[in-house]
Amino acid sequence: MKRQTFSRRRFLAVPAGIAAFTGCNRDSKRVIGVVPKGRAHLFWQSVQAGAVAASREANVEIVWNGPATETDFNGQLQIVEGLISRRVSAIALAPIDKKSMVSVVERATREGIPVVIFDSGIDTEVFVSQVATDNYKAGQMAADRMGEILEGKGKIVMVAVQPGAASTMAREQGFEDRIKEKFANIVIADKRFGMADFAKSRTVAENMLTAHPDMVGMFASNESSTVGATQALKSRESKVKLVGFDWSDPLLDDVKAGRIDSLVVQNPFKMGYESVKAAVAKLNGQTPAKIQNLEPRLIRKEDLDKPDVQEHLHPDLKKYL
Repeated sequence: MKRQTFSRRRFLAVPAGIAAFTGCNRDSKRVIGVVPKGRAHLFWQSVQAGAVAASREANVEIVWNGPATETDFNGQLQIVEGLISRRVSAIALAPIDKKSMVSVVERATREGIPVVIFDSGIDTEVFVSQVATDNYKAGQMAADRMGEILEGKGKIVMVAVQPGAASTMAREQGFEDRIKEKFANIVIADKRFGMADFAKSRTVAENMLTAHPDMVGMFASNESSTVGATQALKSRESKVKLVGFDWSDPLLDDVKAGRIDSLVVQNPFKMGYESVKAAVAKLNGQTPAKIQNLEPRLIRKEDLDKPDVQEHLHPDLKKYL
């Protein structure tokens, strides 16, 4: 089956199930479908900006589309199936669930559409390249910070994200393993899932604050869990030390105000950029690195005004979106 190619100047973001393409165009531009886990968080907007930056350099088209929520793996599955049916040149995918998305990734590969995995792993080896934060190391980094600020002792809890999400599971595992290995007098008393939802994350954080009034620390493993945890701590006027993950301007304000001790941050712009670059390399007959780990970074209050931190945290999204 011959692949369709397209030459629109605008980058497309289409609802799931809606046909995005109508036929072949004259200049045969390659099209790369980029499918995030969701659309609500600043993290994914930064990934999109990076993908667009790479596409402009390589003169390819980006079709950006993800489900409304990061728990809708059926919606994500339908989006990817639609891209396969429309014969895009390549697909970059951030799998919501490491098992549920295996079949569609393997189908794309069988049909000659290379797949780059980003942000989160998947339980198959047929992908071309995986571009993701070293999430286990990021969890260890958060644990080291927690141990430091608690002076190696106390009861803590975790606001986790959701079962089956490889990236956040790796962070949580890295955090738990490091605490057990290095900080014998810190006890992880509870761990509950906020299901990648702000309100649910706040609810589970509040419930753990009630259940464990003697806790002294809390770890939240993505943006939504960190937002929910912060809101819960604010509502209780709690002095519990919070180490969070990912960032947004309101979360940075909370770091500045001392309501969050620190944030472990990724580089989503680079993640989107390198994912598209890997897809283009494969289309050009090259062999991109199978695993591309991006370094996490810990941001504390005293780091916020550093020029390199500002550059890391605030890529010029308006330039690309």
